[in-house]
Amino acid sequence: MPQLDTSTWSITIMSMIITLFIMFQLKLSKYSYPSNPELKLTKTPAHTMPWESKWTKTYLPLSLPQQL
Repeated sequence: MPQLDTSTWSITIMSMIITLFIMFQLKLSKYSYPSNPELKLTKTPAHTMPWESKWTKTYLPLSLPQQL
């Protein structure tokens, strides 16, 4: 059974990493970013929950004795 020749693996891996890095850089260079980003003021809508407008009564648990 022949042995696997691993002498070229380092060159292959290094060239693959360099190629991926260059492709990634080229992909990112196509985007144009705004030079001076400005803040957008957004209004937060006031959500009213149904329980905020109602008065709810808190009851004692049934296991506690009644207080007179």
